[in-house]
Amino acid sequence: MGKPTGFLEYDRYDPQKRDPMLRIGDWEELKGHYSEEELQLQAARCMDCGIPFCHSGIMLNGMVSGCPLNNLIPQWNNLVYHGNWEEAYRRLSRTSPFPEFTARVCPAPCEGSCTEGHVTKSVSICNIEYEIIERAFANNWVQAEKQPDTGKRVAIVGSGPAGLSAAWYLAIRGHKVTVFERQEEPGGLLMYGIPNMKLDKKIVRRRLDLMEKLGVDFQCNKEVGKDVKASDLLEDYDAVLLAVGATKARNLNVPGMDAKGVYLAIDYLKASTRHLLENDYSIDPDMDARDKHVIVIGGGDTGTDCVGTAIRQGAKSVHQFEITSKPADQRNSTNNPWPEWPRVLKTDYGQEEAIHVFGEDPRIYDISTTEIVKAENGAVKGLNTVKLEWKLRNGKPVAIPIAGSEAFYQADLVLIAMGFLGPEHTIIEELDLATDNRGNIQADTHTYETNRNNVFACGDARRGQSLVVWGMAEGKRAAEAIDRHIAVR
Repeated sequence: MGKPTGFLEYDRYDPQKRDPMLRIGDWEELKGHYSEEELQLQAARCMDCGIPFCHSGIMLNGMVSGCPLNNLIPQWNNLVYHGNWEEAYRRLSRTSPFPEFTARVCPAPCEGSCTEGHVTKSVSICNIEYEIIERAFANNWVQAEKQPDTGKRVAIVGSGPAGLSAAWYLAIRGHKVTVFERQEEPGGLLMYGIPNMKLDKKIVRRRLDLMEKLGVDFQCNKEVGKDVKASDLLEDYDAVLLAVGATKARNLNVPGMDAKGVYLAIDYLKASTRHLLENDYSIDPDMDARDKHVIVIGGGDTGTDCVGTAIRQGAKSVHQFEITSKPADQRNSTNNPWPEWPRVLKTDYGQEEAIHVFGEDPRIYDISTTEIVKAENGAVKGLNTVKLEWKLRNGKPVAIPIAGSEAFYQADLVLIAMGFLGPEHTIIEELDLATDNRGNIQADTHTYETNRNNVFACGDARRGQSLVVWGMAEGKRAAEAIDRHIAVR
């Protein structure tokens, strides 16, 4: 590397995010910036480790270790250290279609498997990636360049991370790509599921503009299976790629779920984003957190986004229920050894803001909701809960309710952020596609082909709920497979 002893000389430093008490007053992005000198020092920390697990992208104990896109991180860290920014961008863009997205929303499994992080703090990979791609856009290095037209046509259903990634690579190869999106704008999860303070929609639109210059045709407000027949696509296109995501939300099976004021998290986040994007759009007052006691059920990224959104809307209080136990502060080297993803306690931006506003972490661990209590008018009044104790039975953890731990929590707005079960089945049924035991579309792990000729599937629709970076990786590989498939037709 540029400075083999850099990891011994420099400590990890992350740029300061905007002050929590200031940023909750708007919807602007959180991230801070490095100075030129700080960036080069942080890049110098990337050590000559011999086997860089950061770009491995392998599954260990059910979670990914390293980057699913196989980004060659040491190479662009070395280029940044030497101040060769344009070449660093070239290296990064060789493997990643949209670094501006992953640099903002990826939980960084690359950092979790960083060799330096095994002993001290990992290299600040995501922050360096962010600086590379933003400098690339500022200097007009990011260009929409394509190969000669092939005359082949590909339809992509869904414009989330997987669909956009596949569209980008297929368009570059010279194919005519049409993307069908049922929402008002392209972007899927990136546009409607992730709040603006985490991923500014100007950043999404910036990339969409480039894709349109490549010739990608976005057909919005067009739901395949409803407005457009999936079978018609097979007649009109050489290949059809299903990148519809895993949009069937997991619900809470307790009495009172029909109470007014109980919403799925994804519906709540979509409504908030539409309110922000459309000046003439009025958010449903029942879905507005202003002056309400809010409870978020679910401890993942979507739950955190609900916490941050509710605080910006002016919630009176926010609690976040997690059925699991509080993670440890440090990695357990026996049960969670490096280079596995470290299962440790992290305080994300939503919790950080709640601590500043309300004086305490909003998360309550080992808790289960037993009933949603309704007022006489049918509106949610609160939640009945019980605390849990986790015990091993036949080698598997089982949650046992603790007698006498029952409690009531006041709530005017309840948001269910318990993850997703798989893709909706409208298209699956129309095309008679095979599914696995989880309801995901069965597709070959190498060719991404389904049981229907010329129909492919990738992303969460194929593998189940996953990370944005996995969607991008699957879209990229599906595009390669489709390109090979239609070349011989």
